[in-house]
Amino acid sequence: MPKTKTVWVCNECGYEAIKWQGQCPSCGNWNTLNEEIKESAKKSSDSISKNLNYSRPCILGDISDKDNERYKTGLKELDRVLGGGIVKGSVILLGGDPGIGKSTILLQVCESFEKERKILYVSGEESQHQIKLRANRLNVKNENLFVMAANDIEIIAEEIKSSMPDVVIIDSIQTMNHSEISSTIGSVSQVKECTNYILRIAKTLDIPIVIVGHVNKDGAIAGPKVLEHIVDAVLYFEGDKQMSYRILRGIKNRYGSTNEIGVFKMSGFGLEEVENPSLMLLSGRPKNVSGTCVSCVMEGTRPIFAEVQGLVTTSNFGNPRRMSTGFDYNRLSLILAVLEKRAGYFFSNLDTYVNVVGGLKLDEPGSDLAVALSLISSLKNKIISEDILAFGEVGLGGEVRGVSFALDRVLEAGRLGFKRCIMPFQNFRSLSASNNLKSDIELIGVKSIREAFEAF
Repeated sequence: MPKTKTVWVCNECGYEAIKWQGQCPSCGNWNTLNEEIKESAKKSSDSISKNLNYSRPCILGDISDKDNERYKTGLKELDRVLGGGIVKGSVILLGGDPGIGKSTILLQVCESFEKERKILYVSGEESQHQIKLRANRLNVKNENLFVMAANDIEIIAEEIKSSMPDVVIIDSIQTMNHSEISSTIGSVSQVKECTNYILRIAKTLDIPIVIVGHVNKDGAIAGPKVLEHIVDAVLYFEGDKQMSYRILRGIKNRYGSTNEIGVFKMSGFGLEEVENPSLMLLSGRPKNVSGTCVSCVMEGTRPIFAEVQGLVTTSNFGNPRRMSTGFDYNRLSLILAVLEKRAGYFFSNLDTYVNVVGGLKLDEPGSDLAVALSLISSLKNKIISEDILAFGEVGLGGEVRGVSFALDRVLEAGRLGFKRCIMPFQNFRSLSASNNLKSDIELIGVKSIREAFEAF
């Protein structure tokens, strides 16, 4: 009988080492190497590979595209992130912090899904009775919803093959177990092999499967990074559990854009769709207060408006504080340096704070101008009117550079009631010559930060 060989596997990236190390040489994380049996995982891979069904090569033009329709989930925000719905035979990974609403939204999908579709909900964390209690709270009464509480991936596969549902939901992948893998549940080998097994089932039977993934202490989806490469789409729930709003973002999508987001609101009856997140983010704006400016960022094809607040105060310490919430700290330091060097506004001995209201994170360069104007407004104690919108990228020379989708931003601003829009001169010149602008909003083109501040 051959001697059992063990290896040390990183539970973050899947790197294998012959001995224990404090830091993973591949991903650089500490204390992530766990001991696992290597030969058992190899036997499992060999035995599973014998059951694969291979298809013969064929000409691309001969492949039929009649079955390209997508399943509508019944939630417009979720369909937007997925690119129009669930594709047949796809594997979707849904991740997020504990209690953020992953299981809630999937159970709501079971109710809003097309009624003639058969759904199999597999839970490795809850019993059937516990799922029933949660379904009663969410008012889920779909007669074509079948609930199964199991952890063995082979038993689940047999049930899928025998019942042939239209959609399968597995909650969660870290609780699944393969009998031929000797590692513990949730280990790198178990998660990787179970996901590969699920992928083969989805592609062979042409059944879409949605799996839930836990997250680690850093906020990334737990398990090896290869897990995200296996699946077709990776969706991630963002948001503070102390706040009621949740953002669903597509990290990877083979069948759609990865720039789209969906906005939901958590209530006592589950997650509610927010069709106009801009109104939600702009509600409760203070009046006649300096240091606040509205910006517009593009999330895919959707313009999102957010209120940027800046506060500048006298520092009581030798080194002034710099704090940013919802905006990149390094980008803030760059804007402050440009304001001092190119525009003549000095912040070197002042505490500076920037906050994006509503928990939204602005990572687009088009929000630079609004951040700069909010800081100058607080420094000079000059109020920016409520009907003013600003967007543009700030360069190191103090110039305001053009951004994409300027027409979409202006049209949406007109629908929300804004009267004036401060924008880069490049965008102003192109929009002035365009015949597609059908809005009464006043456009103000600026070339530098100082011009932008003098424009309101």
